[in-house]
Amino acid sequence: MDRSSRNRLTAKLLPQFTGDTLFDAIARSVCRAGCLPRKELFEAWEVARRVRRRFRGGRVVDLACGHGLLGQVLLLLDDSSPGALAVDRHIPKSASALAASLLHDWSRLQERIRFVEADLGEVQLHRDDLIVSVHACGGLTDQILDLAVAARARVAVLPCCHDLKAADLGGLRGWMDGPLAMDALRVSRLRSRGYRVFTQLIPGDITPKNRLLMAEPE
Repeated sequence: MDRSSRNRLTAKLLPQFTGDTLFDAIARSVCRAGCLPRKELFEAWEVARRVRRRFRGGRVVDLACGHGLLGQVLLLLDDSSPGALAVDRHIPKSASALAASLLHDWSRLQERIRFVEADLGEVQLHRDDLIVSVHACGGLTDQILDLAVAARARVAVLPCCHDLKAADLGGLRGWMDGPLAMDALRVSRLRSRGYRVFTQLIPGDITPKNRLLMAEPE
């Protein structure tokens, strides 16, 4: 199976996920919903399980959430989180179908996921939140990091669509490519603001934009 495909997962692909793991169960729910691009399932899963190895509990705040799968998977991986807030300027109409499919299989998600259409800066964040985002395009990733730092909250992002035109690359372009230099400077800025940083990669066959940045206040 091509895990990077943008084709939708549908019921026709249910035979691909017959295992008894949590991932297979989530994948079956996603297939029955019939609305999510395949790569988004694998991205959300690989990010969520790495984040939960590092950060437990707290309200999950999924910014630039798209269908909101990441926030819901984080709840399934750690039931100690009270709920998840999924925020985007435009929530896809099919997000409700995905949430309903997951709720059908996990009744404990009832009233624990809330979707909000709003600018990210309008969201009130708290110190005990866990702020996450997968592929918030360009400067949105920096906005999310700034919002997390302002709240002194834990944060995990998978950056993408690096806008290099007006970027300060810290003189690193001679040693590394532009996107990597930008992410390295994001790490440096977080450390300078009193954050402990953890960096990992999700599998490159899902997405070449696979650098996961996690950070928590020291």
